[in-house]
Amino acid sequence: MKEGKQMKEQLLKLKTEALNRLKECNDNADIEKIRIQYLGKKGELTSILRSMGSLSEEERPEMGKLANEVRAIIEEAIQSMKETVHEKESEKRLKTETLDITIPGRHPEMGRRHPLMRVKEELESVFMRMGYDVIGGPEIETVANNFDDLNAPYDHPSRDWSDTFYISDELVLRTHTSPVEIRVMKEAVKKGKLPIRMVSTGRTFRFDDVDDTHSPMFHQMECLVVDKGVTMANLKDSIDQFVKELFGSNMKTRFRPHNFPFTEPSAEVDVSCHICMGKGCPSCSGTGWSMELLGCGMTHPNVLRNCGIDPEIYSGYAFGMGIDRVAMVKYGIPNIRLLFENDVRFLKQF
Repeated sequence: MKEGKQMKEQLLKLKTEALNRLKECNDNADIEKIRIQYLGKKGELTSILRSMGSLSEEERPEMGKLANEVRAIIEEAIQSMKETVHEKESEKRLKTETLDITIPGRHPEMGRRHPLMRVKEELESVFMRMGYDVIGGPEIETVANNFDDLNAPYDHPSRDWSDTFYISDELVLRTHTSPVEIRVMKEAVKKGKLPIRMVSTGRTFRFDDVDDTHSPMFHQMECLVVDKGVTMANLKDSIDQFVKELFGSNMKTRFRPHNFPFTEPSAEVDVSCHICMGKGCPSCSGTGWSMELLGCGMTHPNVLRNCGIDPEIYSGYAFGMGIDRVAMVKYGIPNIRLLFENDVRFLKQF
């Protein structure tokens, strides 16, 4: 009887102490220490229950029931205190992490189309409206397509290793987009799909010193028309139409005789200065004309023959232009380097 009374007092004292200590807890770490101290495997409640063997058979059920009640009360108090601590921590966090909804929002940086891509897509759109097909081609070309079939003499300077990026004796990085013409004409003959009206855009490569208007990597657009009865008048009209469509109706063109191995006759085309519109200014050195915009001419009969087309039946014209130069004229860009430096201050203007 004495042992039972003593154990009962110990259990009630343990309960009171545990509940009082829980009230003083400030965080989950304190609560966990109390749980281990009183309810852990080596805790005080377990220590008291080890002396159950000294009790009489009548006292054991009573003390066992009381011990379970004490455990349940302490566990309930622990859970309640955890919820209280969580609420206090949440309130504290809300106060320190208050969001001022009156602060102006952050505007995300908006991307813009690169001026080269804008001009490329605009050029393609202009020619598609004029009835041309847009066709792509590989940047690694055969020497045959890049030079031989385009009627380039074997001693032509453009074939030199100092001018062209050779990958092997038979492969080069294309020096212009004209090889696409060869591919298209041969395919058209093979499939019987003459006449041809096509444009092709893409990157081209040449050994070139970098200056305000030159770069070893640049972008070109090639145009080719092959049909019966095509004349130089058709070529001039197409170029005038495209220039006015791209730069505005006030722009004028000037054709100057030139020599290209793949066209005969050949010409270079200048456009009015975009600043003074032909009146003369420091930008155009008082001439009223901007830089040379493109090269053009009637497709050489040898080029047609190399592709299996009879020049006695069909004729054609072709012209090619640097998209980089078109962008420079259109947007008044003074230095081609700006197109490749990726300076955000420059790109934000477009």
